[in-house]
Amino acid sequence: MSEDGFVGRRTVIRALGAGVMLATVGSTAKNRDFKPSYPRAYSRKSWSAPRISMDAVIRSIVGHRPYRPNGFRVEREKLDDKIIIHNYGHGGGGLSLGWGSSALAVREVAGLTPGEVAVVGSGIMGLCTARLLQDAGWTVTIYTRDVYRHTTSNVAAGLWFPSSTHEDDKVDAEFLALLDWAARISHHAYTNLTGTKYGIRWLESYDLADTPFGDSGGSSFSDLYPYQANLEPGQHPFGNHFARRMVTMQINPGQLLRQLTADFQIAGGKYTIRNFSDRTEVLSLREKVIFNCTGLGAADLFGDSQLVPAKGQLVYLPPDPAVDYTTYGGGSGGEHGFLHMDPRSDVLLLGGFFKPGDGSHNVETDETERIVKENRKLFDSFG
Repeated sequence: MSEDGFVGRRTVIRALGAGVMLATVGSTAKNRDFKPSYPRAYSRKSWSAPRISMDAVIRSIVGHRPYRPNGFRVEREKLDDKIIIHNYGHGGGGLSLGWGSSALAVREVAGLTPGEVAVVGSGIMGLCTARLLQDAGWTVTIYTRDVYRHTTSNVAAGLWFPSSTHEDDKVDAEFLALLDWAARISHHAYTNLTGTKYGIRWLESYDLADTPFGDSGGSSFSDLYPYQANLEPGQHPFGNHFARRMVTMQINPGQLLRQLTADFQIAGGKYTIRNFSDRTEVLSLREKVIFNCTGLGAADLFGDSQLVPAKGQLVYLPPDPAVDYTTYGGGSGGEHGFLHMDPRSDVLLLGGFFKPGDGSHNVETDETERIVKENRKLFDSFG
């Protein structure tokens, strides 16, 4: 076979392949791209509606946020001959507050000589606490019932937005100052970890409501969000809603927790799988300093009656690479619900559900249907 004949055949194959690809892309764009032109503040891509239907649902899952209406607990306590530092109860803001709240906790042992220390719990608080302790010179062992992929932290949408952390009428100025400090420290830490390794990227986010937003958009951390704007109907593609636009970090919890686990082990940290049935078993650990990062487990282990589970429900769909923005609100949430759509590289997430005091693990079929139906309706205006 001549070289000319070989090249010609390859050229024909490439041309046929390109034609099929162009036809496929063109068809997809025709069906999914939003036709009216609205400027994008951050992304250079055109608007695309996510592909949402009950037929596309992979699974629905339930998670329980460790919620304290009077706010998270970071506190040093002396029990027998042990020093216990509590770091739990962050509600829906645990992933967002991980580094900052853990920094507050580690600050409680700043005057001690580093030695062996125990961290109980391997979710985001346990891992952040362990890594900060290692940086401070401590030799750390994590004691945990579950590895990271089975923790509550791994069942999260992952947008950096400290929310559902407390009830406004049950906290004081001192707590709000701690919350502000923890949020800002954590935000700073995450900006140092952006990229594929830790699963963190910047993303446009649109908070949707039926009434106009105030100047701060309801957030005390508004100065941390670039590209902010209050948009009216007709200035965005989300129908007749008012929108609060911002750009923030999206965190893939599975990827982040996996990498932090690897960092912890590379730095010499040890894991011990152990389930504690009561406080006496925790106090029997050989380490004199113990960090309690058990989340909901603290209710039984340390008798915290203020700590309650807040049930959440997420719906998983296949990833949709064309969608590069998140939405919150914009539909009927029901008694305990709200809406959010979060595109990740591994999955398209739909939510949500926030039901304090409900510790049940059953997926509620009617909530799955509501979440899918209302999220899909939100994008009807895309045509």
